[in-house]
Amino acid sequence: MLQLILSCAVFLGLHLWVSGTTLRDRLVARLGEGAYLGLFSLASVAVLTWMLLAYGGARAGGVNPAWWGPTPLTLHLQLVLMWLAFLLVVPGIMTRNPGAVGQTGALADGDPVRGVLRITRHPFLWGVGIWSAGHLLVNGDLISLILFGTMGVLALGGAASIDAKRRRTHGEAWAAFEARSSFVPFGAILSGRQVLKPGEFWVQALVATAIYLAALMAHPLIAGVSALG
Repeated sequence: MLQLILSCAVFLGLHLWVSGTTLRDRLVARLGEGAYLGLFSLASVAVLTWMLLAYGGARAGGVNPAWWGPTPLTLHLQLVLMWLAFLLVVPGIMTRNPGAVGQTGALADGDPVRGVLRITRHPFLWGVGIWSAGHLLVNGDLISLILFGTMGVLALGGAASIDAKRRRTHGEAWAAFEARSSFVPFGAILSGRQVLKPGEFWVQALVATAIYLAALMAHPLIAGVSALG
């Protein structure tokens, strides 16, 4: 349990208090953008591996109190939430996004707000947040609360951190992108600043659905339990 808590704390610190603050700017100035990104990626993979190993170890033994578990209703709701998460994560990866690593050049595009970015400028991170919420819906034990709660906090905190970082580094260009997009899903559409155009990402949505179904079938191999209850 202690290893899980420590690894989750380090993972949050790495992304929110290093990558998301002016400390990142100072490190980039000293190391260079490429070296910083390389070291940050290695550290992220190492700590994520630590988290997953710690999670498995914590589940294998020790005290793990639970306050709720899956029900037929929450299992069905979770399946819907997971599909929605994939519909954001996969198109989010496949769409050129000024908020993604190495893609700030998209700010110079004629219309950087396209496809799934019309829904939110942080589709990948919102997808991770929904994924974590769905898992918490059916896993009310302490260990799951720590792991999936960490991923949820990281997703939404990371999105806010990216906005703050891009404001510092890209000023008016990022402000214009923010003005035409939204942090909260569908915010720009509901306010009239954007119009949903499914035709721009229907192929990505089909790919996302196929990957979701494959992950659903492979869940026993991935997590050791069936996602279908």
